[in-house]
Amino acid sequence: MERKTGYVWHEQYAWHDTGTHAGIYPSGGFVQPYHNFESPESKARFAGLVEVSGLLDRLVRLPARQVETEDLLRVHTSGHVERIREQSVTGGDAGDGFSPFGRGGYDLARLAAGGTLAAAEAVMDGTVDNAYALVRPPGHHAEPDQGRGYCLFANVPVAIEALRAAGKLERVAIFDYDVHHGNGAQKIYWEDPDVLTISVHQDRLFPVDLGMADERGAGAGAGTNINVPLPAGSGDGAYWSVVEEVAGPAIRAFQPELIMVSSGFDPSAFDPLGRMSVTSDGFRGIADRLLALADEVCKGRIVFSHEGGYSAVHVPFCGLAVLESLSGIRTGVEDPFNISVGQSPTRELSPWQRETIEHSAELARALGMLVD
Repeated sequence: MERKTGYVWHEQYAWHDTGTHAGIYPSGGFVQPYHNFESPESKARFAGLVEVSGLLDRLVRLPARQVETEDLLRVHTSGHVERIREQSVTGGDAGDGFSPFGRGGYDLARLAAGGTLAAAEAVMDGTVDNAYALVRPPGHHAEPDQGRGYCLFANVPVAIEALRAAGKLERVAIFDYDVHHGNGAQKIYWEDPDVLTISVHQDRLFPVDLGMADERGAGAGAGTNINVPLPAGSGDGAYWSVVEEVAGPAIRAFQPELIMVSSGFDPSAFDPLGRMSVTSDGFRGIADRLLALADEVCKGRIVFSHEGGYSAVHVPFCGLAVLESLSGIRTGVEDPFNISVGQSPTRELSPWQRETIEHSAELARALGMLVD
């Protein structure tokens, strides 16, 4: 079924400058200048494939805008916002020492949060059925008082809180399938009973001390945080099972008005920063399942906001697969990388992966967050 899918991309997202780091390390000494893992390449090439495939002509283009300072302050401390603003005069770091940004980074980060907000507004207003915000810099590691992991501001929470402040939304679920733990949303909504946060990620990859299955929220938000820390090597079957056996039952029990997806393509089998084995069809399958879930619980209202994914050559095909799922339009573009991973045994769900998924489901069920 063809759907009206909103799409956000702004050329300035590719202008976010992360310097000449060699991956994550600053150049200098014995470190030869190169480029950061978080570079424009994977996102700009994703946007390019969307256009060249012809899919762009059948999507609803949604203009991005910068969020206001007051939008940021609903989520972040004034000290963090001001530090990013001040450093943007010359360039600086988001807060952890490994998240550089160049001049003007403050405005570009506001544009990224604004792109996610524009997508969410369009879905909530009924302008589109669903939406994908291809934004940069990413946001799911940003915490209230600091940026982290290439993220300056928390794009998804900033959009959620703007909608809540406008009276357009009360209950929302966040599903994060980036290979790294969604620590930002976990910390921001740790005690909030009206936001369900679910993160499926590689166990103890980043941040290494967060994302365990027993981290479940506190106070009024007890039980509304669910982590599924999958072992390295997990592929399509494991991710599909997480949606079917953990996220699906939890979201049905929670009954949100909107599902927000932190869409990271670093579980890709070709990603330099993860050790997972998800194929482009695997990401398509995740999107298919989430879309069906949104149809069931919240009138199809679902928004994907782009996060990580550092394989410049594979991310475009993974992203296109997700957009094809959202729109119901097949472009005929085939992923050439399936020749090496399409039949890999790592695509299948293994017994040790199932143990992790069942453990997370049991913990959530014990707190009443799952319905069978």
